[in-house]
Amino acid sequence: MALSWNEIKKRALEFSEEYKGATKENAETQSFYNDFFNVFGTSRRRVASFEEPVKKLGDKKGRVDLFWKGMLLIEQKSSGKDLSKAKEQALSYFPNLKEHEIPKYILVSDFQNFELYDLEEDTEIKFKLEDLHNNVNHFGFIAGYTKRKFEDQEPVNIKAGELIGELHDRLVENGYVGTELEQFLIRMLFCLFADDTGIFEKDSFKFYIEVRTNEDGSDLGSHIEHIFQVLNKSKDQRQKNIDEELNNFPYINGGLFEGYLPIVQFDSTMRDQLIKCCNFDWSQISPAIFGAMFQSATNQEKRRNLGAHYTSEKNIMKIIKPLFLDDLYERFNSISQTAKLKELHEHIASLKFLDPACGCGNFLIIAYRELRELELQIIKKLYGTQAVLDVSVLVKVNIDQFYGIEIEELPAKIAEVAMWLVDHQMNIKLSEALGQYFARIPLTNINNIVHANALRMQWQDLVEPTELSYILGNPPFYGKQYQTAEQKEDMASVFHRVKGYGVLDFVTAWYIKAAQFIQNTKIKVAFVSTNSISQGEQVGILWNELFNNYGIKIHFAHRTFAWSNEARGKAAVFCVIIGFANYDADQKFIYEYETPKSEPHEVKAKNINGYLVEGSDIALTSRTKALSNVPEIKFGNQPIDDGGLIFNDEEYNHFITKYPEKANLLRKYIGAKELINCGQRWCLWLKGIEPKQYCNIPEVLERLKKVQDFRKSRKSAPTSDIQDFPYLFASERHPDSGSYIAIPSVSSERRKYVPIVFYSSDIICSNLCLIIPNATLYHFGILTSLMHNDWMRYTAGRLKSDYRYSNKLVYNNFPFPKNPSEKHIQTIEQKAQGVLDARAKYPDSGLADLYNPLTMPKELVKAHKELDKAVDRSYRKAVFKDERERIEFLFNLYQEYLEEEKK
Repeated sequence: MALSWNEIKKRALEFSEEYKGATKENAETQSFYNDFFNVFGTSRRRVASFEEPVKKLGDKKGRVDLFWKGMLLIEQKSSGKDLSKAKEQALSYFPNLKEHEIPKYILVSDFQNFELYDLEEDTEIKFKLEDLHNNVNHFGFIAGYTKRKFEDQEPVNIKAGELIGELHDRLVENGYVGTELEQFLIRMLFCLFADDTGIFEKDSFKFYIEVRTNEDGSDLGSHIEHIFQVLNKSKDQRQKNIDEELNNFPYINGGLFEGYLPIVQFDSTMRDQLIKCCNFDWSQISPAIFGAMFQSATNQEKRRNLGAHYTSEKNIMKIIKPLFLDDLYERFNSISQTAKLKELHEHIASLKFLDPACGCGNFLIIAYRELRELELQIIKKLYGTQAVLDVSVLVKVNIDQFYGIEIEELPAKIAEVAMWLVDHQMNIKLSEALGQYFARIPLTNINNIVHANALRMQWQDLVEPTELSYILGNPPFYGKQYQTAEQKEDMASVFHRVKGYGVLDFVTAWYIKAAQFIQNTKIKVAFVSTNSISQGEQVGILWNELFNNYGIKIHFAHRTFAWSNEARGKAAVFCVIIGFANYDADQKFIYEYETPKSEPHEVKAKNINGYLVEGSDIALTSRTKALSNVPEIKFGNQPIDDGGLIFNDEEYNHFITKYPEKANLLRKYIGAKELINCGQRWCLWLKGIEPKQYCNIPEVLERLKKVQDFRKSRKSAPTSDIQDFPYLFASERHPDSGSYIAIPSVSSERRKYVPIVFYSSDIICSNLCLIIPNATLYHFGILTSLMHNDWMRYTAGRLKSDYRYSNKLVYNNFPFPKNPSEKHIQTIEQKAQGVLDARAKYPDSGLADLYNPLTMPKELVKAHKELDKAVDRSYRKAVFKDERERIEFLFNLYQEYLEEEKK
């Protein structure tokens, strides 16, 4: 185990005294550096060699004074020699070194002067021998200490995943597979971490493999199993005559090395791969990526994009900071009294956390690390530079404050190991800060992370609600169409009394389970979720249940953003984060994003509703009748015809050429795609046309027969009811005369405005559009304004990321202006006509081109802005500043309309 910094400083002073007269390179270098390494509690012969032969440029040969491959290269000179030339000489050895041999540090010295170059950080430290004790922290890597950095580690993480993945592949090729392989790799990963982080004596695992096993790998498997057995036994239980090198390994406990595994049969290639893993610096790996790295090792596709399976720490902080960390630091920063600090210390040691879908433990790991970081700040503030006899009595935060539920056994086990690792890393950080070594070895068993189905188990069987402080995590995202039969059964077990739950995302089940668990408590909850649960029909079903039946109040929310990760391709899912509790909060915060990938802006809110905007706790439900006094909206016409009634351009031209007198049988046929992209199709529209006009046309009769056969083959009742009328659309909702508004059912999220149009009744709209017969230019103006489009963005469902317009949710719930004046109506109609006129200037461009944010014509942009102002002023005198102000106003107005409707 690593020496304490106090001990290292003590040894450094003794070393400086002993070698203050050293001057000669040849005579004293070896004893000098043997003792130098001993200052840090590391045996030089384990890690580094003297006079290592290397090739220089031009096939010249050289010898490195002292070489620790992959870590440190030392060039030693006699007293008074030029150390800048010594550095040049050190660099001359680099060109022919293998990648894993290239050192991170160069040290040049003339015994009395030291210059240490950190090649990764591009820094240099210069000091004299007598000041070594004040500079030992720069050599912490020799003792096994590491300066932690948790950001920008993607290349390191990916390299680690590739290394362990290659070892996995070799094992699989030789038939070592299944759960035994998984357990073996977990143990190996722990040993690799332990070798570089002070759990083991520095590089002792690597040294044992390199020195004590055959180069052909024939005995490596049995030696590794022997190490595993030793790690599982306390020293007083080991045999008296055990090999000294084996006995140096500490007792690990925790059940990690419990149980026998079949011995792996290694060969020379596999042994080389394991040594390559040992040469990697595992201390740089955050335990938060431990699980993703392990899983990627077992899957080559995942390995190529490791970051896609690892949640970035930046995103995890978006949950834990507003959930608990910001409050704790605010309290910490406001305290000056010792008694209050100690009270805060006791408080954080009493907090308990649950992740009910913990996976490999990322959220628990980061939450624990941040709590330990705060504890370290408290300890520093309490004790400063005071000498502390026993650091262990100061540490009150422990991993037994953290609980997890995971449905898969392997990730649950990985989470346990990762929690041990982060605990050790924080212990090392504490040791560095206080100058006294502290570690919790042997490990204690972790009973708080369980392998179970969180939707079926009672969470209080793991931790009582009265004991718990916070629930957090990232439950699985599966839309209704992607849920397995088992997941649907899980949903039914949670939502059995909630009407319409079948449309909900799988993640919502955790919201209900959490809401049930936190009743009459002060527990705060925060989950990452798909943004669909704050949009469209899901809002009314989920949030009405949470608000009305469980008394849930939203405390903070991150609106839609890209839940990115550390993938090279930066794959992302569009998510929200919602923090809630069973009690109200004085301060609530909404985190707004200008774009899904931008940084958020914090906005205070009086109340946050299910759409994650300021407003009362309302959630829209489907309405069959509009809230305002406006024309009825309908779906377009549905053929259910297997294509029999639909003509493309070629088929249309052929028919018209052959039967020019029958052109009245065909009408333009417009779906969402044609509406937006200026496409064109045609349909047989035989409603109201006498049979004698088409009963002798073979092409028509063939098509009608196709329609009838198709409808007969379908078992659904609506289809069978219309199978005897193949000449009619299955659903005909078309106005007989006049014009109507058409709205595409799906539109790109990139557009500021959903493209809507006026059509005359001779054009037939499909059921992929919604139509509003009897609508006026005034209605068109309201619907194509930002006021309505902003409302749509919040209340519409999504098809992937595109908006899915809903008649029952979006249109029927939209609060049109209340009693607009004739002047306002006329102004809106004038500005709406201006939008149509601006479009007409570009007859060859479809609406997709006209409403593309990159190509929208200047005249059209101006016309829409004028219309937006006119519509805004029909609601109130002042123009709305932004989307948030509009939507908050509309939700308040919606609430007023509901209350008036009840009277």
